[in-house]
Amino acid sequence: MIPVSTFAGLKVAVFGLGGSGLASASALFAGGADVIGWDDDSKRIAHARQAGIPTTDLHEVDWSRIAALVLAPGVPLTHPAPHWTVQLARAAGVEVIGDIELFCRERRRLAPDSPFVAITGTNGKSTTTALIAHLLATAGYDVQLGGNIGTAILSLAPPDTGRAHVIECSSYQIDLAPTLDPKIGVLLNVSEDHLDRHGTLKAYAAVKERLVARVQDTAVIGVDDEWCRAAADRIARAGKTVVRVSVQGALGEGIYVHGEEIILATGGVAKPIALLGGIGSLRGVHNAQNAACATAAALALGLDAKVIQQGLWSFPGLAHRMEEIGRKGDILFVNDSKATNADAAARALACFTDIFWIAGGKPKTGGIVSLAEFFPRIRKAYLIGEAATDFAATLDGKADHVIVRTLDRAVAAAAKDAEASGRKGAVVLLSPACASFDQYPNFEVRGDKFRELVRAIPGVVPRQ
Repeated sequence: MIPVSTFAGLKVAVFGLGGSGLASASALFAGGADVIGWDDDSKRIAHARQAGIPTTDLHEVDWSRIAALVLAPGVPLTHPAPHWTVQLARAAGVEVIGDIELFCRERRRLAPDSPFVAITGTNGKSTTTALIAHLLATAGYDVQLGGNIGTAILSLAPPDTGRAHVIECSSYQIDLAPTLDPKIGVLLNVSEDHLDRHGTLKAYAAVKERLVARVQDTAVIGVDDEWCRAAADRIARAGKTVVRVSVQGALGEGIYVHGEEIILATGGVAKPIALLGGIGSLRGVHNAQNAACATAAALALGLDAKVIQQGLWSFPGLAHRMEEIGRKGDILFVNDSKATNADAAARALACFTDIFWIAGGKPKTGGIVSLAEFFPRIRKAYLIGEAATDFAATLDGKADHVIVRTLDRAVAAAAKDAEASGRKGAVVLLSPACASFDQYPNFEVRGDKFRELVRAIPGVVPRQ
């Protein structure tokens, strides 16, 4: 835990007592703040009380005595309307902040020069965050990994000169961190997302840009979309060091990917930094961008090319994201359960040519029509869940398919057909292009079930 002493002796309200909210309340309490917590869910209130956190209905407090409202990131700050606690706080002139902001203030007090890498982007931020942490660990750093990737930031060890914090930040968290100032900031990409919480794509992009606007050292920015290109130009004009990253073409200055090489261009001279070939956990153009941005962050922190290459080679990847489960002979089994929409599934389908594809679940708008260019790669599709009938209609006459409805039937049929095909590059790929909620509580549970089913197949050798 990181005790937050910057509010010692002051009354702080915390709303939203889930994982990060409860961690914030506990950290403030440990740092000497007079904490009052609340939630719209009575079960969370009871859980907080059991954890020793005082709770009070924030409708009934004197807001003139509150120093700050710490809001959980899942609670609306602006859209579709500010939460009632936000309205009460603003009416009283009380600042509204989140756990990332609390960390930043504590870091400035304890170890303002400590390695702090913050990562955001519409896509790829979890993989990039995990990869940067892995590269730093390979170099011998004491690495604390957290934020939106899983562990609440205030549950980590405190900032220290020799300790690196590598933190994934969602747009919701950035919106609640007005003084966010990482040593290295990474902005991967921006595309339409979370408009229900930010109103417009322009507003969403502006929030993302804030993560790299106040960096202490270097802003690493992927420049393959218009929003990030404009952000890189603005931040460079403001006098910050900007490393531009591209997977779409060579750069005169920055880092780009050419074939399987990550190239560093400085002063008109380009030189290879690392190779991506043969790294199963970093397949695809999207992962090339993740690796290039992670490499840029590692270089900015002083890692040399040899250590970076070692880290890339040994990176295990993240569960449910192009995760290699195991092999049976020449057949590779890949868990990409995190692909909950067609755009995400496209990245997986682009990586292979002989695909026995398991798809379906709770459908998203547009279905899989946008994936037509990949249908020739599909040897057969095994369709599950609510989307099965619609997906079958889309695939009719374009790719062999069968409606099997459930994941256990899909795995058994796909494994049997892949083996019978005799194709050396055969891949049984779970990349559903759908949410999981028709049959599973989340994509993690769906991916765990896929892993369990695959590893129960006789002859499958699990990936270590």
